[in-house]
Amino acid sequence: MSEPKNSKKQKPYAGKIDISGLFDLADENEPTADNSSAPKPLIPVEQIHRKPEQVRRYFDPQKMEQLTRSVKAHGILENLIVRPLPGKDGEYELVAGERRYRAALAAGLSEVPVLILDLTDSEARQIALVENLQREDLNPVEETEGVLQLLSIRLNLAVPEVISLLYRMQNAQTRNVNHNVMAQPDEVEVEKLFTTLGRMSWQSFVKHRLPLLNLPEEILESLRQGEIAYTKATAIARMKEETIRQELLREAIEKDLSLSQIRERIKAVTTPAKEEPPSLKNRVKETHGRLQKAKFWDNPEKQEQLEKLLAQMESLLADE
Repeated sequence: MSEPKNSKKQKPYAGKIDISGLFDLADENEPTADNSSAPKPLIPVEQIHRKPEQVRRYFDPQKMEQLTRSVKAHGILENLIVRPLPGKDGEYELVAGERRYRAALAAGLSEVPVLILDLTDSEARQIALVENLQREDLNPVEETEGVLQLLSIRLNLAVPEVISLLYRMQNAQTRNVNHNVMAQPDEVEVEKLFTTLGRMSWQSFVKHRLPLLNLPEEILESLRQGEIAYTKATAIARMKEETIRQELLREAIEKDLSLSQIRERIKAVTTPAKEEPPSLKNRVKETHGRLQKAKFWDNPEKQEQLEKLLAQMESLLADE
């Protein structure tokens, strides 16, 4: 029985995240528990426009088909988040809910329920990232990249700078030294974000998630595409030989190999083959060569043993 592609431990941000903890939204726009269940406006699907660069890059066709069937039967159960397009009255940009939007199009819906928020570009990007982190099929690579992008926006730092900051925080904590005063605001923001997201501390993120970014590119891409489970991918990544690793990855995906089958193949490739023992003929040749250099010719006891062995060999040869 093949293992699920994403276990519960692999999606720590699954479940609702209160985005009001991340943004100072106007009260009438805040999607809080007080008003999230209130009726939301329905707007025509054609008035909603996707951004060219969406956060999510891959949509499982089978799961999209399941969602489309659900939408046909029950409609859209959770509002899409949109924001008004500047200078285009009645037109909106999709902020969050692309799966539901695609399913609505596939199901032939003419209108969808929406939550309209007046958002800056930064806020819209962050909300899209947060919603992506709540997906049920979220994999660890997408999770890691999503959190880093969120931190990048909130700290106004490039992603490599965010990674450096996280490692500095880890080193400072490990050495138990006082934090640099200039770095404190960024550290507070890091802790605030992880508290809001819930279920994983920044320390655990640094220890268990950042190392994923060092996986070979083909492994990372397969994880992003949802083609292979995280545990299988990390096992394959231990193969240092690139050609063999890529072939094993292809086979694991095409044949849906189990983790134990992958480990067996890795063991077969990496375990050195046992050397065949030398033939009897070669052993005789080697022994003859060593006899020429032996230093026991003046040893009476060894000469006696050698005479007996030589007599046995002569007897064997006499039968030829």
